[in-house]
Amino acid sequence: MGSERILKLVQLQDLELMIREAQDPARKGNEEALGFTMDNVGKLEAELQELRGKIDKQDLRTYDRIHRRFNRVIVPAIGRICTGCFQEVPTSMTRNISEGGPLPTCESCGRVLYWA
Repeated sequence: MGSERILKLVQLQDLELMIREAQDPARKGNEEALGFTMDNVGKLEAELQELRGKIDKQDLRTYDRIHRRFNRVIVPAIGRICTGCFQEVPTSMTRNISEGGPLPTCESCGRVLYWA
């Protein structure tokens, strides 16, 4: 249940990163020089909007708030270390997230955490 919430947010983050990279003129030139076309950004943007419609409104507000500060909103915690800021996460944070409860966030940087 809760892992589906995180999965949707990870998908959202990945789509946003792909769109940003596809729209970057330097990166686009490099990709096209290698023979890749960057013509499907419109499809990615449509997919992004569809996905945003499937995400819980509170989760989306949390994501958007954090995204104003960081490019990577959702980061794994490896062991008990947040890979966004490399600070230790309290043991109490390693519990499973509930369906309607708040997303687990790092107390130091505020990013949403998941455990790999």
